Amino acid sequence: MKRLHAPLLAALLAGLTASAATAGPALPDRAVPPAAGQSAGAFRSGSPHASSDRAVLDGLRHAARPLRTTEPGGNPADLRPLGRMIGDAEVVGFGEATHSTHEFFTVKDRTLRHLVTEKGFRTFALETSWSTGLRLDTYVRTGRGDLAQILREEFQGSYWAWNTAEFAEMYRWIRAWNVRHPHDPVRVMGDDFGHAGPEVFDRVSDYVERHRPGLAGRIEEIYADLRPTGSAAEFMAEVVRRPPAERRADAARAAEAVRLLAERPVASGRRAGEAYDWAVQHARAVEQTFRIYSFDFEDPSGDGMRASMEYRDATMAANVDWWHRQTGDKMLVSAHNLHLAYVTSEPQNYPRVQGSFLRERLGKDYVSIGTTFGRGSFNAVDPGTGKRQVFTLGARPGSNEEMLNELGGRPLALDLRHTPPAARAWLALPRFTWSIGAAYSTTPGGYEEPDDEIALSRWHDILVHIPEVRAAELLPSAPSVPSAPSVATAPTEPSASSAPSVPAAPSAPSATSEDASG
Repeated sequence: MKRLHAPLLAALLAGLTASAATAGPALPDRAVPPAAGQSAGAFRSGSPHASSDRAVLDGLRHAARPLRTTEPGGNPADLRPLGRMIGDAEVVGFGEATHSTHEFFTVKDRTLRHLVTEKGFRTFALETSWSTGLRLDTYVRTGRGDLAQILREEFQGSYWAWNTAEFAEMYRWIRAWNVRHPHDPVRVMGDDFGHAGPEVFDRVSDYVERHRPGLAGRIEEIYADLRPTGSAAEFMAEVVRRPPAERRADAARAAEAVRLLAERPVASGRRAGEAYDWAVQHARAVEQTFRIYSFDFEDPSGDGMRASMEYRDATMAANVDWWHRQTGDKMLVSAHNLHLAYVTSEPQNYPRVQGSFLRERLGKDYVSIGTTFGRGSFNAVDPGTGKRQVFTLGARPGSNEEMLNELGGRPLALDLRHTPPAARAWLALPRFTWSIGAAYSTTPGGYEEPDDEIALSRWHDILVHIPEVRAAELLPSAPSVPSAPSVATAPTEPSASSAPSVPAAPSAPSATSEDASG
């Protein structure tokens, strides 16, 4: 298969994969068209392949637990079997087979509400920048800020797929929970680092001014040229225009700030220690952003790309682990299936993925949930046109989805670790499965059919299969920003003026000092 080694950096950072069937992430700029002879809207189910092996189907039916709905609200009794599958896990990764499908977002929302109320989960982690997480966390804890504005300003460029009505509704629910439970809040964090917003710089500077005034001048000198002066999309487009040597120097300066903070003695007292820990982590988040941009993505051998991919997934896992240990919170982590899985079938491109690192760090305290869909639609950017559009797909013959569709028309949860022998053997074999990032194309020119496949039980612990899906509801977006030369960014499109507005959340007294809580 042809490998492309000049991907867009911003696309890379948001998981702009366009592979259609892979047991590991495909190169971020590789979009894949439907199978030969199959239109984007062609649905295929009930084929002889899907119905011939009765023992497999019987085994899958025996293990599957139906879900009443993927929509949040209502009676949660049908989620209790899923809760038993999760067990005592402290961190749950909940994946998505596409980056912009309504049901994937709503079933995560519904599951989060159940885990919060029934199992004591207290943090929602998203595949987005640490600084974005800080803004959202402040909103859900204190009510400060306008949610629609935060989503519009933060989910730009490569992160456009998270600016949706579905996520807005989830954040409103978290905010409402926190109003009712001010001393037992649910929090939000971002584990990625494609953008470093002003908030994270301010957190470091505020700490230094209050607790390490002798460092204030040097920290501000280091951060002077690193602080963003424009929007998130402008930052991501501008930073990759810098010459490689300048990007490496930026990373070195950001690392110096971490070193200066870390080498100073910690003042006595628990709160002082917590403030120090958070300040160092904020500085570390800045360093992570500039470190990812310092890799050599133009290296013809692909070594720079491979190293950056391993660094990204390892660091996202490290950020989740740090938050979990620092707060003591149980966490639901949201990202693409390929990040939260355990294995990759493309070690030449993606040596390891986030789920692998989380299992290494947390052991059985980490559980991975993957998702599949039978047929339906999603939003994605067509790399050929640079336009965002709705694509519609069905299950391919011989695919995992084709067999799963035979289980009926309702969403279901399946514990991949506990199935009858025939189903267990079937789940252990790799076969075609949709795995679509923020880019997709139906244009065959320049793209080749994928040759990688997914063995579901090797990827995840639990599977949620949804027979019918539709595209997520995008909210008004920020104005588009021209992409940087030689780097493929995720283009933004004009605002969808017909998209619904985001109602204001309930207000409540401000939370206590953010220094000790991050």
